[in-house]
Amino acid sequence: MRVVVFGAAGEVTGSCYLVETGQARVLVEFGLHQGGPEAERRNRRMLPLEAERLDAVVLTHAHLDHSGRLPMLHKASYAGRIFATPATIELCEILLMDAAHLQEMDAERTNRRRRRRGGKLARPLYTTSDVERVLPMFEAIAYDAPRAIAPGVTARFVDAGHILGSASLELTVTDAGRSRTLVFSGDIGPRGAPLLRDPVTFTRADLVFLESTYGDRDHRPLADSIDELHAILESARSPRGKVLIPAFAVGRTQQLIYVIGELRRQGRLHDPRVYLDSPMAITTTDLYRRHRDLFDDDAWAIIDAGDTCLRFPGLHLARTPEDSMAINPLGDGVVVISAAGMMSGGRILHHLKHALWREQTHLVVVGYQAKGTLGRRIVDGAEMVRVMGEPIRVNAKVHTLGGFSAHCGQTELIEWLAPIAPTQPRVVLTHGENGPRKKLSERIKRDLGLDAERPDFGAVVEM
Repeated sequence: MRVVVFGAAGEVTGSCYLVETGQARVLVEFGLHQGGPEAERRNRRMLPLEAERLDAVVLTHAHLDHSGRLPMLHKASYAGRIFATPATIELCEILLMDAAHLQEMDAERTNRRRRRRGGKLARPLYTTSDVERVLPMFEAIAYDAPRAIAPGVTARFVDAGHILGSASLELTVTDAGRSRTLVFSGDIGPRGAPLLRDPVTFTRADLVFLESTYGDRDHRPLADSIDELHAILESARSPRGKVLIPAFAVGRTQQLIYVIGELRRQGRLHDPRVYLDSPMAITTTDLYRRHRDLFDDDAWAIIDAGDTCLRFPGLHLARTPEDSMAINPLGDGVVVISAAGMMSGGRILHHLKHALWREQTHLVVVGYQAKGTLGRRIVDGAEMVRVMGEPIRVNAKVHTLGGFSAHCGQTELIEWLAPIAPTQPRVVLTHGENGPRKKLSERIKRDLGLDAERPDFGAVVEM
C-alpha cells in the first residue's frame, strides 16, 4: 500500500492524495491550487491519476482547495462515486457552480480582448455543464457511519468542526490479509467556535496525514478577537467610516453574522448596519439554517430562546450588482461582508477599489491569505496594490483578527493528534507552508515523541 501526495505539500491549497493498494485506487480530495498565475497553470496540468482506473473519490469538505478540481475528473473519464457528508454535497453544488460561472465570465472577458488582437482564445478550467455532470456522482455518508467504498477499503467520517459538514476521514484498508488504518485530518476547526460542534479525533492509526496551516502558532483567543472587532466597529462610526470584511462565503461569513448578532443581543453593539454582499454567501447562509442539526449547544440555546443565530435587525442582503453599488456612498460605520476571502476576486474588489484608499476605512482580515493573493500582499504591508487593473494606495487601517480562523492553531493540532499518538502512527504533515510544517514537526517530536514527515509534491509514502 502507498499514498502519493499530489497536493498541499508545502502549501495550503490543492489538497490531493492517491491511496493505492493491491486491490483498489482511492483519491482523497481534488482541490484547486490558489494564489496567482502559477497556481492557475498547475490547475490546468492534469495529474497522472489515470482517472478511469479510480475506484472511489472521498472528500472531507467543500472548500475549493479540497473540491475545486472534481469536475475535471469526469472530463478525464472517471465514472465512479464521490463520497462526502450530506452537507458537504449541498455546499459543493453551490461552490462548484459559482467557480465554473466565474471561470466562464473571466474567459469571456479575456476573449473579447483577444478576438480584437487575433490572439489564442482562453478556455475556462471547467464549465457549469461540467459541474452539472459531476454532481450526480456524489453519494452521502453520515458521520460515524462506516461505508465500504472500494475493494478492501472502508471509510468513516467524524466531525472536523471546520465548516458545515466538514469531516476528518478514517480509511480502514485490508490488503493481502493485513488491515491498516489511514487517517486524513482534513481541515480541523478550533474548539469553542461559534455555530459548529467541536472537532472529533480518533484513537488509533497506522498513518496520519495532518494539516499544518497554523502549525507554527496559536491564534488569539476568540473572545479577544470579538472584543477587537467590537472596538473596530465602534471606532468606524464616523461620517465616512466603513468596515470591509473579506470573508469566505462558506463558514467565515456565517461565523461573523453570528458574532455581530450576538454583540447586538448582548447590548454591546447598537443598531449595527451590516451588508452581506455575496450571492453565494447568502445562499450558503440559507443552507446553514437548513442544517441546524449540526449546530453546537450555544447556537441551539439561542434558537430555543425563540431567536435566530444567523439573522438580526440591521442585516441587509445585497443580492444584485445594483444592491452592491448602492453601498458605495454609505458611511457611519456601515459593515460590508463580501467574498472572496483572499481578495482574489468577487465583489470585495469593487469595495476595495472604492474605499481602500480612504483613511476612514477599516479593512478587517479574518482568514488565511495564500501566497500570491491580493490579500497576502496587503497583510504583508504593501503600500500600493492593483485592484481591478487600477493602482490603489492602501490608506485604510488594516486589522488581522486571527481568532476568527476556521483552522485550529498549533496547540489544538497537538491535542487532536494526542489520542492517536500511543499507537505510534507514522505522521505526515501537509496543508501548510514549510515554515509552519517545520515548527509543528518539532512540537510533535517534543510533546508526543513522534517523527513527522514533510513531503514534497509527488512524494510517495510507502506502507
